[in-house]
Amino acid sequence: MTRTWILPILLVLCGSVVATGLIFQGRPGTAVVLLLVFVLLTGMNSPLIFPRSIGVLEAQRRSAADGRPIVFWRSGCKYCLRLRIRLGRNARQLHWVDIWRDPAGAAVVRAANEGNETVPTVLVAGRPHVNPDPEWVRRQL
Repeated sequence: MTRTWILPILLVLCGSVVATGLIFQGRPGTAVVLLLVFVLLTGMNSPLIFPRSIGVLEAQRRSAADGRPIVFWRSGCKYCLRLRIRLGRNARQLHWVDIWRDPAGAAVVRAANEGNETVPTVLVAGRPHVNPDPEWVRRQL
């Protein structure tokens, strides 16, 4: 779980340091704007914008019951973020598995990608699709 939050924490710390420096230089307006940019980047790279992650076993059980795809992702991945943003509200219909929180999920991704943890990997009807087009994923719903 700690690895998931390293990048967001670093972004907040860096933004705070830079903003503090700007305040001491007498530029509080610039400091506030820059700090807001860093906070926005933090939010985009945190797991908070993704639907709640579940374990791979639970995702497989739910997918078998409702036929919805499983998305394997990790925070800080720009391709996962792209998929999440492009899916919009439809993202909540998918089953999301954070491979940094679920070692079994990471193992499934490695098995599908020749030992690599390449994400997003979307499992549709038991077949893995690596970094698929968001429109294709939307059609699978």
